[in-house]
Formats: sequence, C-alpha cells, structure tokens
Amino acid sequence: MKYKNIVLPNYNHSILGTITSILKYYKVDTKHKSSEKIDEILNEKEYKNVIFLILDGLGEQILNKISLDGILNKNRIDCVTSVYPSTTTAALTTYYSGCPPYETGWIAWSQYFKEYGRALDMFSHKESYMGETLKKPLIDVYKTIVNYESIFDKIEKSSPNVRAYEIEPDYAERRAKRSLKANNIDELIMYINDLCTMPDRKFILAYSDNPDGLLHKYGTTSEEVKNFVKETEEKIEKMVKDFDNDTILIISADHGHKDIDKAYSLNDFPEIRECLIMPESLESRSLTFWVKEDMKDVFVQRFNKIFKDEFWLMTKDEFLNKYHFLGYGDKHYKIDDFLGNYMALSVAGSIIRIETFLAEGKPVKKSTHCGLTKDEMEVPVIVMKK
Repeated sequence: MKYKNIVLPNYNHSILGTITSILKYYKVDTKHKSSEKIDEILNEKEYKNVIFLILDGLGEQILNKISLDGILNKNRIDCVTSVYPSTTTAALTTYYSGCPPYETGWIAWSQYFKEYGRALDMFSHKESYMGETLKKPLIDVYKTIVNYESIFDKIEKSSPNVRAYEIEPDYAERRAKRSLKANNIDELIMYINDLCTMPDRKFILAYSDNPDGLLHKYGTTSEEVKNFVKETEEKIEKMVKDFDNDTILIISADHGHKDIDKAYSLNDFPEIRECLIMPESLESRSLTFWVKEDMKDVFVQRFNKIFKDEFWLMTKDEFLNKYHFLGYGDKHYKIDDFLGNYMALSVAGSIIRIETFLAEGKPVKKSTHCGLTKDEMEVPVIVMKK
C-alpha cells in the first residue's frame, strides 16, 4: 500500500462491534467481535430502555471541528472505523443486520443485478442510470437475493420480553414490526421520550438522515451543518436529563464526510472506456470495473496514468482477500456478481461520476463519502445516561 493518511476498515474495532455489543446484551448469538467498552457499560445493569441513535454522516472529524468541547464529545467513549465502503448502504445495513457487507451483499448505492440486466439503486429499488421503477419483475431480488434477518427480529427472538422499535423518516424502508416515522430530530426525540415512558423493556433504534443531507448539500464547513450539530447536541442533552436511571443512550454514525475537489466522467476518457465490458458501478468514490480479459494490463496502465494520485486501483482478489475491505465471515454468494475484476477506491477529494452516454450521472454534491480518508472512515461512539 503506497497511500498515506488513509484509514482502512478495522472489523475488530468498527461500527460492526457497536451493534454486536447490543445484540450480545440481548442474548443474540453472534460470531462477530463486540466492543469491549460498550460491553462493559451494558453489563453494569439491566436497562429498561436501550436507545441506539444513528446520526447519519456525523464523522469523528466533523464532530471535532464543530464541537470539540460539546456534550457529545464529553461523553465519547471511543472512535471506530466505518465498514467499507464508507457509505450509508453498507453501513446502515451492517447496523440493521449485525453483519458486515461481506455477508449481506449490501455494498454500495448502485449494484448490478444480472437477473435484471440492470444496475439498481439499493435503497430506492430504482434503475440506477434512468431512475426508472422496474415494472413487474418475475422475481424480487430484495426478497430472494439480498434479504437478511433484521436485528429487530433477532432481538425479539432471543429476548422475548424485549420489544424492538425503529424510528426513521417517512421514505425509509421498514425493518421492524414496531416502526415510527420521524422526519426531523424533534419528532425523533419526541418518539424516544414517549417510548421510554412505556413499561416494557425496549430496544429503540432511531435514525436521523441529518447531518448527512445537509453535508451533501452545503459541505462540511457550512453554517447549516454547524447549526444542526450544535442544536442537536442541546436537544439530546435536554432529553437525557429527563431519562430515568434505567435508560441508556448510545450514539454513533454510519460514516463521515469529505468535501469534493474534482469530479471526473469516464465519458471524457475513451481510452479507458475502450477497456471496459460494461459501465462502472457502485459509488463515485468506490468504483468497480468489468475489464476485458485481453486489456487488463492496458487498463491498469491507462487508469493509473490519470488517477493514481486520487484513486487506489486494485484487483477484486486484493480487495476481498488481501485487504478484506468488505469484512469477514460467510461470503454472500452475490459478491462476485456485484464486483467486477478491478476496484478503484478514492484516497483524495475526487469522484468519478457513474454515468453513461444515455444518462448523465447524479448531481455532484458539495461533500460526500465512500472513500478511505480519515474524514469518511472514522466515527465517534458516545454513551449518555442519567
């Protein structure tokens, strides 16, 4: 590895360990390594309410720059890596399943399904390039191919006296039997407070799609992001003061963010397009390429001549088996379909737009994630209780 100032996923000290500790607390059988720090705190007593709050995009570096001495940092117990790719698709699915991307097959925003002959946006279920909804497919790949057992079902199965809840925005896919819709931090906190007054033992996963949405739109140094983080800290502090002694709040993120300096399109590089069997896939900072067998050496030479300072190019075998970017465990059988024979991972502030001559790529955002910089890969772990 020739790149400096990057962070590789550490599956022994990552967001996977955070959710594994929660699963262990509720007696769910798991083979993954938990967080020793969270284990120690949870084992202090039997909590009536365990709340796991995910603030999408709130990376370690963002929190430090905005509120180094704030209430969240004062209660920070750890800094862990995200999974890879450092993106909501892979990371949230890790939280929802208790498994790494290697086991779930949920890797990135856009993944190619040979069953449809289409790349699909994983969360929206729409065709990636044209944004179209698939019309009456003969099979539903989400129910038959990339389905998984949720942590909500696992917890209720292993601890029948516990009720598992999720609180998420309107548009989010529901994964728990008990689901509440909250479209902003105020609604989210309101529902947490309401649930905590109920008599049953509960696990509550609450997901906020900000500051991620604000970061994409305005960038990491924007006033909009600063204001959200500061105001959210105040609201969380007030909420915790109203907790009973039998309630604990764990806060973390899925990934951080990196401001974008350059945006490329491979449509401008016919010498690279010539090497490819089909369009690139996954994400603009973590791309996979299906390269013609007789042009592999040419592709590597041409790609590195242009992008070597901004993207780390490697083979699929190196990606999976040398560096274990997707993690460990029982390999999902679709991984080899979803990945081409080469991967390019961003190590700087650049993106390569995923587009074709038929459909322009999605708009370039001020800030995004999915690369290997410290800004994207490190997230805080915070524990608060009365």
